[in-house]
Amino acid sequence: LLSHDIQIKGKLFDVQIAHYLLHPDFRNVLDIISENYLGVALIEESTILGKGKAKTVFSELNKSVITDYACERSSSIFNLAKILEKEMRKNELIELFEKMETPLSKVLAKMELEGIALNVEMLNNFSVELTNKLTLIATKIYDLAGVQFNISSPKQMGDILFEKLQLSKKPRKTKSGQYATSEEELLKLKDTHLIIDEILSFRGIKKLLSTYVDALPLLVNEKTSRIHTTFNQSVASTGRLSSVNPNIQNIPIRNELGMKVREAFIPRNDNFTLMAADYSQIELRIMASLSKDEGMLAAFNNGIDIHAATAAKVYKVSLEEVDRTMRSNAKSVNFGIIYGISAFGLSQNIGVNRKEAQEIINNYFSQFPKVKEYMQWSIDQARDKGYVETIMGRRRYLNDINARNGMIRSMAERNAINAPIQGSAADIIKIAMIEVDKEMEKKKMQSKMLLQVHDELVFDMHKSESDLLKLLVKEKMEQAVSLQVPLIVDIGEGENWLQAH
Repeated sequence: LLSHDIQIKGKLFDVQIAHYLLHPDFRNVLDIISENYLGVALIEESTILGKGKAKTVFSELNKSVITDYACERSSSIFNLAKILEKEMRKNELIELFEKMETPLSKVLAKMELEGIALNVEMLNNFSVELTNKLTLIATKIYDLAGVQFNISSPKQMGDILFEKLQLSKKPRKTKSGQYATSEEELLKLKDTHLIIDEILSFRGIKKLLSTYVDALPLLVNEKTSRIHTTFNQSVASTGRLSSVNPNIQNIPIRNELGMKVREAFIPRNDNFTLMAADYSQIELRIMASLSKDEGMLAAFNNGIDIHAATAAKVYKVSLEEVDRTMRSNAKSVNFGIIYGISAFGLSQNIGVNRKEAQEIINNYFSQFPKVKEYMQWSIDQARDKGYVETIMGRRRYLNDINARNGMIRSMAERNAINAPIQGSAADIIKIAMIEVDKEMEKKKMQSKMLLQVHDELVFDMHKSESDLLKLLVKEKMEQAVSLQVPLIVDIGEGENWLQAH
């Protein structure tokens, strides 16, 4: 409707979003929801359109067939709305639905319609560069293997690594009987042979090429010459948004080649520049607020670098004595704790033995005791209620929290710790997006909000509105909610997304 300049002013009720809030881990498909709640098996699209080569399109169908199909679905949606609204009220989720998710859907519609400009020429050149890199790496792999083979074939790869080079005495095999050559398996062999690093590089570049560098130009809309991602509001069980065509959330940012993809996202024209606004360490700030740990609260409220402050406490040294390695290790602990990291996991991350890693974790909890108390409290809440909540009341149901199987139970326990933190971060940026959009509308600004990626918002910023937009976005994002520590937003701008970030 927006693309035809039709504004919806009436009250909205989205069955898919309502069902998602009630059942964040279920599939939010009308056919399934209808069957579960109404006992109605809807006519499937494939039944009337057909499949494969025989598949037709709606415009070629008899009008009575289309009418029956559409009316049945409309009737289901109408009947489901009443039931789901009642259930949301009973579960105290109606405010989250009406004040956050419903207004957000309108903001997302505008962002999807707006799209973002792409530098196709830059990506084409980058594709040539990466293809040349692949050729060089392939040559190195053949030299190290002593034979040419299909590097993209897991079977041939397994035979080379485990039969010809014999890199493991007991290599793991897949269900089909082939040698396992996943990234996880290769990382275990990292120090056994030079070929492993080259294979990992080859795979990384190949994936980057197929998923983004060669794929993005094909997604440019012919009419607008822009990319229009689709934001999914009812997929990630944590409450975070996801996106498809393209999946902008997964553009790699940890390595130089991956980061270069962001360089291809550019402003609308010479009157604009790209602006990125990013929450700084939002999950740690939420953890400090929820746990009320004095050490964490003091570090954030006094503007001290949290990773340096953590290192000083864990290693029992002064802030001035904290070196780069100590800070890096502390950073791994800070973020790992949120995801319930084990001593083994930490030892892998920071390159120490398991005993040392356990000692670091023990020191962390002795210095930040309320963090451990909060984690246990969160698990107890899940055991007692069957769910945990974010600061805005979003629920994550954890049916396996009392499971007999230890592995399944510990996964649910990790989710009990992480879901309120990750979910609260999702809630905060959603509130910020609604407020930013409202203010930009009120001021009739030429600048546009384009993308949301994790804790970051990206804007086409009209150069004449530079100061106004930066101030507005920073203020609305930092004041989205009131925590026990300040929310901090970093703003950047540039001629492409990489520069702005």
